[in-house]
Amino acid sequence: MRKSQLNSSSTQISILTVDDDAIITTTIKAYFSRSGYDVDIENNPLTAIERVRNGKYDILLLDFLMSPICGDQVVEEIRKFNTDIFIILLTGHKSMAPPVKTIRHLDIQGYYEKDDRFDQLELLVESCVKSIKQLRTIRAYQEDISRAYMQTIEVLRYIVETRDSETRGHSERVAGLAEALALELGLPEKDVSNIKTAGLFHDIGKVGVPDAILLKEGALTDEEFSQIKKHPADGEKVLSTYSPFRSILPIVRGHHEKINGRGYPDGLEGDEICIGARIIAVADAFDAMISNRTYRKGLGMDRTMMEIERGKGSQFDPVIADALLTMINRVGKEEFYRTYSLQAEGQKGV
Repeated sequence: MRKSQLNSSSTQISILTVDDDAIITTTIKAYFSRSGYDVDIENNPLTAIERVRNGKYDILLLDFLMSPICGDQVVEEIRKFNTDIFIILLTGHKSMAPPVKTIRHLDIQGYYEKDDRFDQLELLVESCVKSIKQLRTIRAYQEDISRAYMQTIEVLRYIVETRDSETRGHSERVAGLAEALALELGLPEKDVSNIKTAGLFHDIGKVGVPDAILLKEGALTDEEFSQIKKHPADGEKVLSTYSPFRSILPIVRGHHEKINGRGYPDGLEGDEICIGARIIAVADAFDAMISNRTYRKGLGMDRTMMEIERGKGSQFDPVIADALLTMINRVGKEEFYRTYSLQAEGQKGV
């Protein structure tokens, strides 16, 4: 055994060896454990599937002919939930190995014909280790890029909100209210999370709107308003370069669509607008109406509730508008406004 090579490459590599012959698995464990690998053994192929599902193994050394199922069946099940683990198939004789077509289809990294020595198996494992380390390096680099990108996006969001002191905290409040609405409607946890995230970044596209338009105190001209109307699509473009944001792109793009089809940027109507965008639309409008602006004071709870009611079926999804009004009536107007307004300070909301 080439201990120096194995020792230098085996750090933090975990192996599961599976064979219905306990002598084989015990021998393989002893061989590779001496070289610094973390090796577990399993003699039941059905149990092996669950161990891979619940564990964190890098390499699977798997016998082909086993009972009650063979190795290729084990791989087929594992590939349904794990495409990362490296798999080496062990055979008693080369003629017993599965066809090359099957090996490629199941993404098996190699097969080893059993003998009294493990030199060939050692080479296969070392090859897998090199690939695993390369993948780890790539993923670590991607994570660093992702963190840097998220920081950049947060900076852009901060810039958008700090350009106008009166809208500071708007995104946090919208995100908090949208999350509460999604929970009120009984949406799945993943959808609730996406909607909250979209609420935080729904106005990111305004980073490209000139201050002269964004901060204008009087009425906007048609040309100026056309610039404002670009921000949902621009926000989608900003966020689209970061793959984890893919699921929120339709929400960000569609948060100014109206249920009657007269919104922007695409003029969608009804169920053509995704549920997340319909929720953000209600939360966004509520915050805009309840908040003070340079050109007017906040409308107050009574007037805001009246406008939400009036917009049902035209601007707003009636079910979502009713959910908001139900929430307000349940906790009381003053208490709702008090807890909701705390979103601007990053505290727990409604």
